[in-house]
Amino acid sequence: MKHAKVGFLMTDEVVSVLGWTPFRDVARLLVEHDISGVPVVDEDDRVIGVVSQTDLLARSDLAARELMSAPAITVHAEQTVTEAARLMTRRGVERLPVVDEEDRLVGIVTRRDLLRVFLRPDHEIHQCLVEDVLGETMGLGADAVDVHVVDGVVTLDGRLAKRSQIPVVLRLAWQLDGVVAVTARLTARFDDSRPTPPDGSTKSVSC
Repeated sequence: MKHAKVGFLMTDEVVSVLGWTPFRDVARLLVEHDISGVPVVDEDDRVIGVVSQTDLLARSDLAARELMSAPAITVHAEQTVTEAARLMTRRGVERLPVVDEEDRLVGIVTRRDLLRVFLRPDHEIHQCLVEDVLGETMGLGADAVDVHVVDGVVTLDGRLAKRSQIPVVLRLAWQLDGVVAVTARLTARFDDSRPTPPDGSTKSVSC
């Protein structure tokens, strides 16, 4: 399965400032480019902090280095959109500078950029679930699980061979780009979470 990477969503023409950039120049850049914050870089383009509108409102007589929030919270282009979204939520930030292996600035991604993923069409999610998750990854037949997707909400209804397959299917469905919720009515022909009874009998279980 393929997950959207930060590199595909980021803006690679980044407005940035140096540590010694004066307050007025930083403020001017925010207004001119209609942005709410800028990465602060050193002479080698390594990200050392971020200056936001909130930082600017605090003082009006300082340079970027004294205004910025540091250390900078960054991501790499190869990280997934899900990882970036969780990082933004956990750290309470609106944007993440994107850096390379040497922490040099290569782009920036915002909450608005990440929201594009959740506008993924339902038919694409359905196709990925049926072909990639259930077919290729799980090796299940086309009729094993009935899949419905409406506004990013996935409903799974079916009967699998083993109980241990159920949490795997649910986890993989949740990880798909564009999925906002998963509802499952899945059963299993064999409960492999417990030792097989002496007589070899099995019973159906539901999740």
